[in-house]
Amino acid sequence: MPSLLTLLASQPLRSLAPGDVLIAEGSPPGDLYVLEAGSLTVARAGIGVATISQPGAVVGEMSVLLNKPHSATVRAESAAQVRVLSDASRALDADPALARQLATLLAARLDATTALLVELSAQNEGPEQQSLFDRILAAIHLPPIDADYLTVERHDLFGSNPEDERT
Repeated sequence: MPSLLTLLASQPLRSLAPGDVLIAEGSPPGDLYVLEAGSLTVARAGIGVATISQPGAVVGEMSVLLNKPHSATVRAESAAQVRVLSDASRALDADPALARQLATLLAARLDATTALLVELSAQNEGPEQQSLFDRILAAIHLPPIDADYLTVERHDLFGSNPEDERT
């Protein structure tokens, strides 16, 4: 199966300087990006989530697939180059090989995340920690509702927001 970089080799290449924002949290869906070189950082609600430096890594896919605003800000940590797939939803509908490669990547991420959560759960056996891990693992495997996906909010996993209790 060809890689995303191979499948998108004919798509435009965008260059980013360190600090440039590729995706702004809350912006509308549309494009999908595949890292060709450099590194990107991902932050959600101002909290660093990941640093991405592996060529072929994709960003923007959740927004495209869920047709929701971007859930995180992605910015260049170093000089970076990304392939840009404009109107990605349409492109995925039209290209089964591209859609399958993206699905494979997402399934691999889910598999790795689940394995890590199971490992962490085994290392943290207290009842409070187990409750948290049980909720996270359950959220990963929630079924869709009414042909839509189920939105899982932070408080669904971690309990009520302390800010909410003060007001």
